[in-house]
Amino acid sequence: MKRRDIAWGLGLAMAGLAGRSAFAQAYPARQVHLVVTGTPGQGTDIVSRLIAQKLSERLKQQIVVENRAGAGGNIAAEYASKAPADGYTLLMATNATHAANPAMYARLPYDPTADFTPISLVGLLPMMISSSPALPVSNVREFVALARSKPGAINVAVPSSSARVVLELFNQLGKVELFPVSYKGSGPAFIDLFGGRIQATIDTVSATMPQIAGGKVKALAVSTARRFEAVPDVPTLAESGVGDFDLAPWNGLMAPRGTPREIVNLLNMHVAAILAEPDTRKRMVDLGIQPASGTPEQFDRFVQGEARKWGDLIRKANIKAE
Repeated sequence: MKRRDIAWGLGLAMAGLAGRSAFAQAYPARQVHLVVTGTPGQGTDIVSRLIAQKLSERLKQQIVVENRAGAGGNIAAEYASKAPADGYTLLMATNATHAANPAMYARLPYDPTADFTPISLVGLLPMMISSSPALPVSNVREFVALARSKPGAINVAVPSSSARVVLELFNQLGKVELFPVSYKGSGPAFIDLFGGRIQATIDTVSATMPQIAGGKVKALAVSTARRFEAVPDVPTLAESGVGDFDLAPWNGLMAPRGTPREIVNLLNMHVAAILAEPDTRKRMVDLGIQPASGTPEQFDRFVQGEARKWGDLIRKANIKAE
């Protein structure tokens, strides 16, 4: 090749890089939409609005939360997957949209892997197993021993599909046969627990904490690998002898596949800074969410591992979307 051709080619390449750099520096030039799987007031919605507010302050541009609830998060995920890959539509992904749903639904209107670019994990929502005060146990080891002495006789409320999957892992690792009783929400489950119609429940820490404070339930353990700072005195299931237990719902920020890397890195940097702020951490912990960030690559590996974990448990228990 002639020197002028080489120079011309390098010039085009540099111009392209300069163009991408300028684009990233200008981002965001207009409001950004954060698509949320839940309805207003639900846990994912609350944390999404907190992150959106903080991002708005940092990016000097409005981040609008757009609720598209339904079908276990599939409606929101499909909508976000088909948006332009320009950084102006983001998704607050969940363990449902990217780990559980591929195993619970016969078909999905989006591809959790091919259609999205991971940005950052945002937080874990530890689940807690708790029992009725009338049940003669004070810890998980005693609970497991009682369950083994009465296979299938202990009923456990599962007010969500996530709780159902956590129970499946508990049965496997604890080598017990706890019977799941499905509920449409935490309220009815706790009413039956108080009334003695069920003996235990698996629910989020945020839903369980008020019941603990009122002395209506006994906290036995949390489902994450580490103790949750909102309830530091409550041990983990792993600490309590239930294998290598580590399973919890989660939220994480994603963008449509093909979103420029400069924008992904910019958003990742700001999310990490937001989650490191003391007031943000306190607010999230108070909501029952353990802040958790990391690089886009770490989030990608995390999601892949979660998809295998949740998928295997769901298929083994034959859990189907309702």
